[in-house]
Amino acid sequence: MNPILIVEDEKDIVDLVEYHLRQAGFSVMSAFDGSSGLEQARRKRPALVILDLMLPGMDGKDVCRSLKSNPLTRLIPVLMLTARAEEADRIIGLEIGAEDYVTKPFSPRELVLRVKAILRMREIDRESEKSLQIGDLLIDIEGHHVSVKKMPIQLTSTEFKLLVELASKRGRVQTRTSLLDRVWGYTYEGYDRTVDAHIRHLREKLGDLGKYIETLRGVGYRFRAENE
Repeated sequence: MNPILIVEDEKDIVDLVEYHLRQAGFSVMSAFDGSSGLEQARRKRPALVILDLMLPGMDGKDVCRSLKSNPLTRLIPVLMLTARAEEADRIIGLEIGAEDYVTKPFSPRELVLRVKAILRMREIDRESEKSLQIGDLLIDIEGHHVSVKKMPIQLTSTEFKLLVELASKRGRVQTRTSLLDRVWGYTYEGYDRTVDAHIRHLREKLGDLGKYIETLRGVGYRFRAENE
């Protein structure tokens, strides 16, 4: 999973949030003003942005509006973290696209739980997508169609299901056992070679884009995230 980006100008709060997120197993990066936070979000495309409203220079509302208006970043979830507890501020934050709103002072444990809940919902949304566009690769899930640079690619039913399984969880490692269970519907000794063979054929059919399916020796496979 891509790291979580904290955009907050108070270092003590950044350190506190970063510590608890790392304890929960997340990788973290930070920015101390709105402009640099927006630049990092556009360049790194984090899994989620924790965003203060009151920032030097570009405030959090403008950062959120910019993220949500850009096709490359509009799907990045935003959790607003701010001292402004008034109802009007909460409503504005949600209206401009933030997924959640936490006011200071806050419980670090609650913040981590809210982060997990947002990411869990995002994963559900991703898995239910009707199509996936990853660079030059287009996967039409409903139409059972794949194209690279608008050129159709002929895949078998199993290759298609394998590609969707990897691409819908891009950035995450999938073991051979989990792929066998979710794509083939069974798992038992010897069938890991079936996964390897199908991955090889899939890479060949995807041509240059086959490099995005990475092998993690002794573990399984991963479809590389878009910003890596």
